[in-house]
Amino acid sequence: MSNATIDDSEVDIVIAAINPDLKSFLNEWRPIISQFHLIIVKDPDMKQELQIPEGFNADVFTKADITRKVGSSTSIVFSGYSCRYFGYLVSRKKYIISIDDDCTPARDSNGDLVDVVAQHIANLKTPATPFFFNTLYDPFRKGADFVRGYPFSLRSGVTCGLSCGLWLNLADLDAPTQALKPEQRNSRYVDAVMTVPVRALLPVSGVNIAFDREVVGPALFPALRLAGEGKFRWETMEDIWCGMCVKVVCDHLGLGVKTGMPYVWRKDRGDAVQSLKKEWEGVKLMEEVVPFFQSVRLPRSAVTAEDCVVSMAKTVKEELGKVDPMFARASDAMAEWVKLWKSVGSSSSEA
Repeated sequence: MSNATIDDSEVDIVIAAINPDLKSFLNEWRPIISQFHLIIVKDPDMKQELQIPEGFNADVFTKADITRKVGSSTSIVFSGYSCRYFGYLVSRKKYIISIDDDCTPARDSNGDLVDVVAQHIANLKTPATPFFFNTLYDPFRKGADFVRGYPFSLRSGVTCGLSCGLWLNLADLDAPTQALKPEQRNSRYVDAVMTVPVRALLPVSGVNIAFDREVVGPALFPALRLAGEGKFRWETMEDIWCGMCVKVVCDHLGLGVKTGMPYVWRKDRGDAVQSLKKEWEGVKLMEEVVPFFQSVRLPRSAVTAEDCVVSMAKTVKEELGKVDPMFARASDAMAEWVKLWKSVGSSSSEA
């Protein structure tokens, strides 16, 4: 791990609260996150009161708070695990680390507790190398370097915008795989971080991620939430769509995306059959989406994440809107998100 220093005032921990009793969850995380400011967003559909132990510097946002900030017509976007996006919106910190309440701290191969915050911040504060792959993975890690043949002109790297952590025990598998392999568990701890190459897409899971809010914050959004009314829901595909969008944005802006450490221990993933019912139409349509994101290019005039999202929304409507009207609605939701970010997320006032 890099020796990147952590300024407590630069970090927000965003927690999507789906379960009302957070006592056990937060107490397990206490050694790692108690020094940081927490943004806990309660699922608007939850009726019970949240139970939060003492000793945390936390701001809790409820359905009433969400409605007050964004209006009742928009607040529906933030139901379920998509409530995490409201935390991204109201944060005022440079770095956001997002942890779901079905995860606990993992232990590495030596049995030591994995410091998710330290590793994510190390990933974000050290350069990324998307334009030429280093076979020793992270060249900025202690004991590693650039291998023979790596171009010296590319060794300074670029800013890392997004850090995608992984999971022990229950990997973030799709519903068909869960249904076919219900006993499968991930027990392999790979002690590595790598930069995802430019133009390569990846499935981003919101379960364990961190990002530089100042450079890519507007590109993490819940656009599919309003796009799937009727015969199916999209909550299990939300972060997949978002991840492809943010990767295209990072590639265009010359930013890096890293994956690997840190790990969390994931202990719950819901019912595979129910998840399959929710996501099957989305899984099929994603086969149309991947070629689009592989080929889409943003104009040179798009120089910020906001610019990129607006431009991409236009192209989504033009090219994918004719595949399914849901994508036209997703396009509108992306454009609306940028307006919301500028009016709420970019505010200088405290959350």
